[in-house]
Amino acid sequence: MRARITSIVWLVAVCGAGLAAGPNDDLITPAMEDGSPAAGRRVRQVAAEYAGTNVHHALYLPVDWKPGGRYPVIVEYTGNKFPPSHSTGQVKDANLGYGISGGEGFIWVVMPCVAVGGQENAVTWWGDRQATVDYCKTNLPRVCAKFGGDLENLFVCGFSRGAIAASYIGLADDEIASFWKGMFTHDHFDGERQWNYPDSDRESALQRLARLRGRPVLVSSTRASAIRDNYLIDHLDLAAFTFLDVPTKQLFSIPEGPYLHPHMDLWMHRESRYRQQARQWLQLALQ
Repeated sequence: MRARITSIVWLVAVCGAGLAAGPNDDLITPAMEDGSPAAGRRVRQVAAEYAGTNVHHALYLPVDWKPGGRYPVIVEYTGNKFPPSHSTGQVKDANLGYGISGGEGFIWVVMPCVAVGGQENAVTWWGDRQATVDYCKTNLPRVCAKFGGDLENLFVCGFSRGAIAASYIGLADDEIASFWKGMFTHDHFDGERQWNYPDSDRESALQRLARLRGRPVLVSSTRASAIRDNYLIDHLDLAAFTFLDVPTKQLFSIPEGPYLHPHMDLWMHRESRYRQQARQWLQLALQ
């Protein structure tokens, strides 16, 4: 297992960026709109329990979506509000799930962190953690039932705070953990370091990760090898891990257009070998 994972990181590292497109060909995430869901459209949705509040999630139906079809689902959590990287912490500004799918073949749902008091989304950390977990447990099955989401092919993902949330929220208990076919994260990982919120310690994180029970996990980062070597190397039995080092400083001339900082969720919007590797991982995980 360890030799296989090391070889994957090495292969990606030595191949170089392999850019096949310039900035003018980069993906552009569809803006979140008000209105009814439709193929190729990304809309703001408010759950019945939160009517009259500003708590909401975003729903994107792929360009090839048709009523009566069945589609795998990517569930994303955003990063914290972090102005240096243009991360707002808001549902409307998520990008990672769209980047890996390219807007085709997958329903994409960006879930909120519900603020304490239940009146708005939290843009930094977890707000009311249990409310955040419950929101996903209640609304993801609803979305799947209404729009053809395949309950056997649900993936949870995120960037920065969202990368931690994939586990801290997505593996918070056995019920929500049972949803996922796999997970992918970018920059940060649950238990990599301790933060100023409850149960961020490594022992607690490993208990959450144990709920994966061997399912596929893609850990991408500007320092994925370090996350492996300094943390997960002794726990590779918890999941089928793949580690992908992504040199964002080589992919972009930062600052460049919307690319303001190497810590960002937009790296999959530009064609590269790294994006190809991530998309190949996702297709393999579907099998």
